[in-house]
Amino acid sequence: MTPADPPDLPTGPVLRAAQLVKVYPSATGETHALRGVDVGFAAGTLSVLMGPSGSGKSSLLSVLALQERPSAGEVWLRGEDVTTVRGARLRRLRAGTLAWVAQRPTHTLVPHLDADEQLRAVARRRRRAGLTAGPGSTPDALLDALGLTGRRRVRADRLSGGEQQRLAVATALVGGTRVVVADEPTAELDDASADAVLAVLRRHVDAGACVVLATHDPRVVDGADRVLRLRHGVLSSERDSDGLVTVPIDPTGRLQLPREALGLFPDGRAVVEIRDGAVVLRDAPAPEEP
Repeated sequence: MTPADPPDLPTGPVLRAAQLVKVYPSATGETHALRGVDVGFAAGTLSVLMGPSGSGKSSLLSVLALQERPSAGEVWLRGEDVTTVRGARLRRLRAGTLAWVAQRPTHTLVPHLDADEQLRAVARRRRRAGLTAGPGSTPDALLDALGLTGRRRVRADRLSGGEQQRLAVATALVGGTRVVVADEPTAELDDASADAVLAVLRRHVDAGACVVLATHDPRVVDGADRVLRLRHGVLSSERDSDGLVTVPIDPTGRLQLPREALGLFPDGRAVVEIRDGAVVLRDAPAPEEP
């Protein structure tokens, strides 16, 4: 394979959520963070999750990254149901297949290791798991690409917040990880550092990695292959790289209209018509006064 050749990518999703439900108990009752999310992510794609606070983004990422278990539903990774894996099997998946970048980078870094030690330790684990690092996923290449070469001998707990965030991204990618799930990986970065992170992620995606992340950064959104929007724990819409917007329909026939369409139905009611094989919605007339 020459550098210009596209990688041989698996068909179908490498990471998939099947009817995921996540419920958190609270003093005032249950909070339903996810309400039957069904979505797949393919190799060689950068997918972005968006939505307001409380929409379920972080819960979905945490479940996909096997950091939390769903209350119901399944998570499939490379054709295997991994919803209930634990112990040694879970550690092997985290070491060799699936990497997680937490919103707070300190949650995924070892504080007493310097940047170079951190990356080389993770790279060794991934080699033992059978991964082969490409030219862009070696410790030296990632330190250079993310502007950390001059900080390679600094302990993680002595790096700035932005440096920790870049190191957390490098740790996820080092060694050739094929699936990366990240929560706001550019949130604390200046423009130049955010551009560097996005460029590194794109290179790994183009080499065949599957990257799923949450962000509010418009530059990351603009560079994504898919933009998925969540609202009230439900996947409300998806936009692909060609700008086509689709909405999922659940098994009972329910869907969520894009937010910009809600103003067309001020009374919250619609007339549904089927015309020539298409479904047409129009504002329902106001009900007559009794």
